[in-house]
Amino acid sequence: MTTPAASVQSTADALTAADPHSKRRLFWNSSWSVVCAGLSFLTLIPLFSIVVLVVEKGLPLLTASVFTKLPPAPGLTGGGFGNAIQGTAVMVVLGLLISAPLGILSAVYINEYSPKSKLAGTVRFVAKLLTGIPSIICGVFAFSVVVLSTGSASAIAGAVALAVLTLPTILLTTEQALLSVPKALREASYGLGATKFQTILRIVLPNAMPAIMTGVMLATARAAGETAPVLFTAQFSSYWMTTLMQPAGSLAVLIYNFSTLPYDYQISMAWTASLVLLVLVTASNVAAQTVFSQRTK
Repeated sequence: MTTPAASVQSTADALTAADPHSKRRLFWNSSWSVVCAGLSFLTLIPLFSIVVLVVEKGLPLLTASVFTKLPPAPGLTGGGFGNAIQGTAVMVVLGLLISAPLGILSAVYINEYSPKSKLAGTVRFVAKLLTGIPSIICGVFAFSVVVLSTGSASAIAGAVALAVLTLPTILLTTEQALLSVPKALREASYGLGATKFQTILRIVLPNAMPAIMTGVMLATARAAGETAPVLFTAQFSSYWMTTLMQPAGSLAVLIYNFSTLPYDYQISMAWTASLVLLVLVTASNVAAQTVFSQRTK
C-alpha cells in the first residue's frame, strides 16, 4: 500500500521529469531559502553582541547591595541604584495605567464598532503620526502641561510623558491583534444570541490578548529605556522617592549620567544598571506572554 508521503514524492518526481525547468526552479527556491535563513541569522548577531557586552561589563558589580543602596557621589565607590529601580517601576506602571486602557479601548472602538468612520480613520492617522514623533517632544509636552502647572518636576510628569509615548504603539498593535481574530468566531457568538459587547468581552479580547500583551510589552520596553522625556519631567534624584510629586530617579537617566562621568567605577555602575534594566524588561515580557498564553488555552 502506498503511503501519502511516498505518493507526494512520486508526484514531485513525475512533475520534475515532465518539466525540464523544474530542477532549475527547485534550485533557485532552495538557494533563496538558504539566503533568507542566513540573513535572518545575521539580524541576530547585533542583538547577541549587545547582550554579551552588557552581561560582560555589568556582572562584576552586580550584587545584592545595588538593589538596596543609593547612588554614590561622583568619584566614590560602593552604593547602588535602588532608587532608580523604584522610580523606573513607578513611572512605567503609572504610564501604562494611563495609556493601556485608553489605547485598548480606542482600538476596540475603531475596529469593532466603527471601523470605517471618519473618526476611526483620523485616530489611525494620528496614532501613526505619533509613532514617528521624537520622544523628546513627548517630554516637552508633559513638561508644559504638568511640570509648569504644578511648579516642579515629578514622577507624575514622567508618567504622563511615558503614557503619551506608549499610547500609539498600544493602540496600533491592539488593532492588529483584534483584526487577527477570525470573523467566524464573532458570527458564531452572534448566532448563539450574544450581544456585541459580550462577544468582544468574552470572545474577541481573550483570543487577541497574547498579541495585545506583546504590544504592551513593546511599549513597556521603550518606556523603561527612554531618557529624554524623563529628563524633562522627572529629572533625577539620588534619594528614595516618598511622594509622586517630587523628582524621581530612573535607570535610563542614571545610565546616562554615570556614563558621562570620568570615573571608572561610575561607568561600571552604568553597565550594571544596563544589565538590570535588560533583565527586568525581558523578565516582564516573558512572564506576561506566559501568563496570557496559558489563559487563552
